Amino acid sequence: MGLALRPARNGRVAAPRPGAAEPAAVPPVAFDHEALAVRTGERSGVPVVVAVHSTALGPALGGLRVWHYPDPDDGIRDALRLASGMTLKAAAAELGLGGGKGVICAPAGGLEGERRRAALLDFGDLIESLGGSYITAEDVGTAPADLVAISERTGYLTGLPPELGGTGDPSPFTAIGVRGAIRACARERFDAGELAGISVCVVGLGHVGAELARLLALDGCELIVADIDPAKRELAARLGARWVEPGDAVEVGCEVLAPCALGGAIDDANVDLLGCEVVCGSANNQLADDSLAEALDERGILYAPDFIANAGGLIHVYREIKGYSEERAVELARGIEATTGRVLEAASLRETTPLVAARELAAERLGAALRD
Repeated sequence: MGLALRPARNGRVAAPRPGAAEPAAVPPVAFDHEALAVRTGERSGVPVVVAVHSTALGPALGGLRVWHYPDPDDGIRDALRLASGMTLKAAAAELGLGGGKGVICAPAGGLEGERRRAALLDFGDLIESLGGSYITAEDVGTAPADLVAISERTGYLTGLPPELGGTGDPSPFTAIGVRGAIRACARERFDAGELAGISVCVVGLGHVGAELARLLALDGCELIVADIDPAKRELAARLGARWVEPGDAVEVGCEVLAPCALGGAIDDANVDLLGCEVVCGSANNQLADDSLAEALDERGILYAPDFIANAGGLIHVYREIKGYSEERAVELARGIEATTGRVLEAASLRETTPLVAARELAAERLGAALRD
């Protein structure tokens, strides 16, 4: 189905960016979203995007990604894909949230200084125009300081620094959940009750990847790490991890591959080259195409669906909205281990892939909520 713009629930229709002849200029994507809002920022001159996939369970929550795309249309497609994934993530985690995503399409030279601040203010105005249907948070390319700037234009955000009444960095909670998902996979594939001695390759040592690597090192894993930033070698040395180049990471012989950078880590070109027995990481949309779940299954590689494994960060920011304690958030993040186990068990019993089983779980919970 081709792309089409739809109104947000408040009745406003999001317009394409000025100068775009047709929304169909975006490459065809499956579009079942409630709203897509695209603007050229009045202050910054850069494209700002919000995709709202669903508000059936509550306001659509999804982080802001600041990234350079070869074409702004790629940023729009990224927002659409990520927003639909957030709907699944929230439903599977039994949270009263829908799915959305924000994107600022940074220029090739980066987005810094006053122009960055201008773009963040532009993004805040776009959020405010949607009347509460979308709540933003931190994501790739953003930090708590960016949320502070956005908060000057809208209150529809979560994850502000603690000194400003927020809950701060969600990445440790994401890492807790991914570690739990890896434990569930290790039980399923290796009949292992603990992770000591399990070889894990963590690809991407950003906020989540670095914290996950620290947790796995404490668990006694044989740790392999990769990152595009060579300065991260220092962290690898501190953790006693073996360093590999990012381009070689998927082919490294290991028991668990943990993609923790951007999406699309596994694609048609490398799926037959994987040297692991399990794929379980924190990145969103780890599979470039959902059909790759079948390819992994055919190769006997166990895949933990990313929207199940990486829900810890969403649980963390949700507590800021609902007001429950950090202890409760940690408890819920640790519960991802049990949820992953249920998904893997269901996939085995139904003789289907974990991705299909996870989508069925999310659909069941979404449907139950809609019936109530």
